[in-house]
Amino acid sequence: MTIATPRRRARRTLLGASALSTIVGAAVLTVPTLAAARQQADQNAIEEIIVTATKRDATIQDIPFSINAQTEKDIQRSGAVTLEDLSRNVAGLTIQNLGPGQSQVSVRGVSAGQVVRDQPGVKEQVGVYLDESVISLSLFTPDIDLFDLNRVETLRGPQGTLFGSGSVGGTIRYITNQPKLGVSEGTFEANANLVGGDSFGGHVKGAVNVPISDKVAMRAVGYLTRYGGFVDARKEGGKVDKNVNDGTRRGGRIAFLIQPNETFSLTPRVVYQEIRAHGFNRQESFNLFANNNTTTRPKIQLGEREQYLLLDESFADDTLLADLTANVNLGGATLTSVTSLINRDITVNRDASALTGSVSVDLGFPAAAVLLPSKLVDTTDLEQFTQELRLASTGDGPFQWVIGGFYSKVDRVYNQRLPTPGYDAYTDAVLGAGTSAAVANGFEANSPYDAYLPYDIKQKAVFGEVNYTLGKLTATAGGRYYDFSETRQFKSGGLFANGDNRTDKTSSDGFTPRFLLSYEAADHVTFNAQASKGFRLGGVNDPLNLPLCSAQDAAIFGGYQNYDDETLWNYEGGVKSRFGRVTLNAAAFYTDIKNLQTTLDAGSCSSRVVFNVPKAHTKGVEAEVTARLVSGLDIGLSGSLLEAEFDSTVKDGTGAVIGGIREGNRLPSVPKFQVSFDVTYSREVRDGVNGYLKASVQHVGSRFTQASDQENNPRSFVSNLPFGGATGLVPTVVDLKLPSYEIVNLSAGLEMADGVDLTLYVNNLFDENALLSFDRERGGRARLGYSIGQPRTAGVTVRKSF
Repeated sequence: MTIATPRRRARRTLLGASALSTIVGAAVLTVPTLAAARQQADQNAIEEIIVTATKRDATIQDIPFSINAQTEKDIQRSGAVTLEDLSRNVAGLTIQNLGPGQSQVSVRGVSAGQVVRDQPGVKEQVGVYLDESVISLSLFTPDIDLFDLNRVETLRGPQGTLFGSGSVGGTIRYITNQPKLGVSEGTFEANANLVGGDSFGGHVKGAVNVPISDKVAMRAVGYLTRYGGFVDARKEGGKVDKNVNDGTRRGGRIAFLIQPNETFSLTPRVVYQEIRAHGFNRQESFNLFANNNTTTRPKIQLGEREQYLLLDESFADDTLLADLTANVNLGGATLTSVTSLINRDITVNRDASALTGSVSVDLGFPAAAVLLPSKLVDTTDLEQFTQELRLASTGDGPFQWVIGGFYSKVDRVYNQRLPTPGYDAYTDAVLGAGTSAAVANGFEANSPYDAYLPYDIKQKAVFGEVNYTLGKLTATAGGRYYDFSETRQFKSGGLFANGDNRTDKTSSDGFTPRFLLSYEAADHVTFNAQASKGFRLGGVNDPLNLPLCSAQDAAIFGGYQNYDDETLWNYEGGVKSRFGRVTLNAAAFYTDIKNLQTTLDAGSCSSRVVFNVPKAHTKGVEAEVTARLVSGLDIGLSGSLLEAEFDSTVKDGTGAVIGGIREGNRLPSVPKFQVSFDVTYSREVRDGVNGYLKASVQHVGSRFTQASDQENNPRSFVSNLPFGGATGLVPTVVDLKLPSYEIVNLSAGLEMADGVDLTLYVNNLFDENALLSFDRERGGRARLGYSIGQPRTAGVTVRKSF
């Protein structure tokens, strides 16, 4: 929690990334990181946070729309290691954690439901940036390590004017500490933790800032993290593998600041990170092979934090980012250039034995074929180039402006394979000799499903924003024109596929405006209002796997090929105020959504489709309060109350509602109510030693994973697959309304004058088994389960700054 100092007018100066970060770093550097400052700190001093959400430096109180910033101090004291940890303290921010490097983000309820790993064409709804470089990728947004970050900004509401497509709901910005001229400093951190009582994790991390000359500085960061697992996998023969979803994250970044004079600076940087996970945070309630209703196979009743596997699962993500930021002071304006190149390789290995086996049952294959181990291998090879060039006014005059251009080119190749050794022999034996070769379409043998999808995506945009201050009133107007094109090939083969080989092209262009008014009613009270438009680019659905579809599902879902751009208008009014030691920021908003891109599970087809819902809306209120009650005692409260609903009903040819898209039904994956409360008490326990205690509780309300989950709920899933002596007619009853949950975290620490900090923490104190999303394979005929959160985790962190 951070409380701002008495308000001052923001300096209306646009600075380059390197120069700005030096100022920002100094502005938010917290007392625990400087020994001298600790000794002189006034316990009543309240620190100011400077952010760059408008491409200029300004305090949070001066930004004319809703924004949150979690500082380095907030991150350290809370023990947060992921964006999900931070999100519970940010009103209106929701994270679905599907494992390391696999999270979905939504802001203010703008959500189309769960996006799964085999939907490469779906675009993100929240833009994610590392400093000036866009890194968001639907589902696979990099899970950036939080070490040596200056802050994490959450910009609520559409940010399309300055940040483009993918920021339809908002923007998340990881802001790193930048190289500093003439400063030698560093931090080393070590952690050990225990997850769920029996799995150890921990990390070692380090950062150093080195002045190479009076005009050149370097900052280097390195880290290695081991994640403790918390899900057990049952296997054939009664074997149990413990904590299968453990993993590692390692990486680092190195940046240079080259500043030959006061008018020019250059910041080249390289960031590398690799993530390895040995499984997924999936808790199963039904598996074709782990069926409590079988008679000829051993009955298995899966318990809490358990799953059933024939094959081990894994996730690998290698990310390389190289970017270059240049700033030139032209006197009355600053020219900024940001060039970035991203290369990512992602591999997901899933145990698809139940999926393949369920199809084999339908095809009449013998039990030996049904039991063949089958692995679904998804790979993504991404190359992304972006270039932004902008020119912005400087100085303190009443008229300020920024104009710029943006270009991006994305080459993304997605492959899917289903290697099932020995499967072709059963295919030819049951369906006729030569069948497997006839349907292969050029792909390898013994893989009943294969897909190859190369994407070529290009965007061009120009944007601008101007603001004018007259007395206590500041008016801002801006807009972005974009032009987008996408070319995608789809080639498939194997028994479960259609043998497709097609190329589709989509394109769109448009304009997104933004208007803001800010009125300083008093020295510490400002009222803000805005109307802004956001957009998310459309695309093309993959063809259904027709050999797997029932006739009914093929008829319902087969007509959705293209889906259009999603657009929305956000109308917002808010107040930012400070009364002594109390800061209150609040906003009320209404979002009118057109052509919401909604994801549906296409039942038996083992496919998912995206289509447009004509109308939807979100509306609500959010508030964040921080207060220093007495010297050393701080409290914080943040929360949001939200209504997110469809305003249209979509029906099939028979008049039946498709996928729960009924007027008045809730948008999926977001809670109606979310609130967080924290209290921190700090005091000097002895000369040169500051101690603190921190407690927080977060409540997250109930949600639905997909829109269809609120129809016919609780629901009876019937596999209709006679296997292992079961008839397939015994239902598995599941309540698809994900229950609300509360997470309680505690931490205590000592911050010493010699730069040593010690933190003890317990996260999820009461071991809540939070159900984050519902997981189903082939419409529930193969597998049912949930993605779950991390159990109780206790740890200790030692940090040395010098």
